Amino acid sequence: MSKYSQNERPILPLVTGATGNIGARVVNGLLARGSRPRVLVRDAGKARALFGDCVDYALGDLSDPRLLAAACAGVDALFLVNSGADLARRDGLAAAAAKAAGVGHLVKLSSLGARATGRAATAVALWHAVGEVAIRDSGVPHTFIQSVGFMSNALAWQAGIKAAGVVRASTGDGRIAMVHPDDLAAVAIAVLTAPAQGDRTLAVTVPAALTYAEMTALIGAAIGRPLTFVALSDAEARAGLAHTGMPPALIDALVTLWREVREGQVSVVTGDVERITGRPPTGFPRWAEENAAAFR
Repeated sequence: MSKYSQNERPILPLVTGATGNIGARVVNGLLARGSRPRVLVRDAGKARALFGDCVDYALGDLSDPRLLAAACAGVDALFLVNSGADLARRDGLAAAAAKAAGVGHLVKLSSLGARATGRAATAVALWHAVGEVAIRDSGVPHTFIQSVGFMSNALAWQAGIKAAGVVRASTGDGRIAMVHPDDLAAVAIAVLTAPAQGDRTLAVTVPAALTYAEMTALIGAAIGRPLTFVALSDAEARAGLAHTGMPPALIDALVTLWREVREGQVSVVTGDVERITGRPPTGFPRWAEENAAAFR
């Protein structure tokens, strides 16, 4: 059932990254609210398998100004999901297209490391920091939704848990407050569909930061199997990631993030999920229970 009254026009949002972890949740949440979003996708077949004829399709990507201009035409709000070393340039192109099209609100999924001065230690956070600057400079009204990571990132531990009951990382005893993807999507949907409140930055976390050892134990409890966390040095972590074939830039970003966790730089917690959505965020124990089958 639509959540809009007969006299209220649903917003027309444009969602990028619509087939991804967060973007697909945002699209489905918008549909549940009675909005028919437009999605910017490179693979229409993949998107249609997810959304059928319930959305409007714009083909292209964030690197093509002409296609971005067409995708933004008539749009009320833009949800921007972006990644990779060229992130800042694409953020700038999206902001310019949104500004030219008169988009009333650009909502960017960003990194908590991009806060404050716009300088960040990890490569990924620095990419987002520069992207945020490009959006601010464009003058388009915006909201930055920042997190330190998604609980679903722990799915990368599947192989080690299945093979040896072990999670390895160079995070030591440091803490991090990763957020459930559903909660991050809920914040994005609430922001996209609410009246504009001026430029703002939201830090989205759970109320309690956990160590990797604690998260490992919670997954173990969910699957009924004792698991072990092994603390690595930076050099050991780098060598292990290289063995998987991960690109060097991503290895650098991940090892730097783990060092920030170890040094307590990303242990911040906020109440923004409950403040924006009206409900408390989902804790890691529930996420572990929901995803237990992935680790068995």
